[in-house]
Amino acid sequence: QVQLVESGGGLVQAGESLRLSCAASGRTFSMPVMGWFRQAPGKEREFVAAVNWSGAITYYADSVKGRFTISRDNAKNTVSLQMNSLKPEDTAVYYCAVRRGTYSSSIYYRNEYDYDSWGQGTQVTVSL
Repeated sequence: QVQLVESGGGLVQAGESLRLSCAASGRTFSMPVMGWFRQAPGKEREFVAAVNWSGAITYYADSVKGRFTISRDNAKNTVSLQMNSLKPEDTAVYYCAVRRGTYSSSIYYRNEYDYDSWGQGTQVTVSL
């Protein structure tokens, strides 16, 4: 099992930035994909971004492309999400997720069932 702990959430105004971090512990020897999802009030959880084991391949939801950047530090077993130009519609609980199964560079890992472990989430609130 992999345990995930998110940090960095908070309340910001529209146009500002936040950086989320997620620390993994436990069986971290194989985490080919690490990602972020979010869930806004009254909505289903949705994919935000993901990164492969080397950091060379990243995936982004269209709604955040160009504003958010995902990165990982394998030496520290962390994944981060730099969020710039935040909008009120980015308000949500953000979850870190890890896939420990097989990996293929031809697959776009954007579904919840692609991931094995989840964090508890961190709240991001963007006001006007």
